[in-house]
Amino acid sequence: MSSILSNDHSIRYVAIGDSFTEGVGDPDPERPNGVRGWADRVAEQFMLADSEALYANLAIRGRLLGQIIDEQLQAAIDLKPNLVSFYGGGNDILRPNTDIDQLMSQMEEGFKALRAADIEVFTFTGMDVRDFNAFKATRPKTAIYNELLREIADEHGVKIVDFWRMRDFVDQRYFAPDRLHLNTRGHIKMAGRVLDLLSDESISMAGPQTLPIALPKTRMQRLRDEARWTREFVVPWVGRRLRGTSSGDGLSPKYPELTRFEGQQEKASEQ
Repeated sequence: MSSILSNDHSIRYVAIGDSFTEGVGDPDPERPNGVRGWADRVAEQFMLADSEALYANLAIRGRLLGQIIDEQLQAAIDLKPNLVSFYGGGNDILRPNTDIDQLMSQMEEGFKALRAADIEVFTFTGMDVRDFNAFKATRPKTAIYNELLREIADEHGVKIVDFWRMRDFVDQRYFAPDRLHLNTRGHIKMAGRVLDLLSDESISMAGPQTLPIALPKTRMQRLRDEARWTREFVVPWVGRRLRGTSSGDGLSPKYPELTRFEGQQEKASEQ
């Protein structure tokens, strides 16, 4: 992977996926779809280091893995990138009766198509939700997903950002109020982990300061938090499932063509 960042060719980076890659949880009203996210932040660092680096982000929130492949995979290849981030399956895992083997077969086909086009690829394992009560039931499915992902990624030369093993992300203060998506601090931290994976000393990103000690909440505060979370996030999510709709309905990719953020690049230290 480091050859992408150290050879004579400028980076042409395309991100595909769902809300995680779109940047949900990291609000920015000045950007398309109103979010920024780790992928934008990684691309900004590329652009600071390389005056000709380009970036596209095709990810849309709510997309299942099959939709990502159908809608985004060939579109990404057509942009002729030399680097693609490809993560999906999280929305599939949240649904009952997930066929993990079928999911990973789809993922492998995506890896094959990207690697056949001579594109360097990196992906992510799913996070360990052991300490997240709302999603703990999905932990066994995520563990199987991750094990199969490591196998096929190794076979096809795909690098992995191993979110499952990042125990520091257990702290809820890296997450948005929906408890599902990273917040701004979390996206900054994840961008740093991606740049660590790419292993190029000329491109780095300082992480945010250490979190302050968390003050314990009273029982009443916890009950109020649970009621607010249920009202604002769980009920709407269930409603969308019943209606067969998605949070991404009507949205377009943030950056459908390779572009630059001239004059918009910000270093992590400015956060």
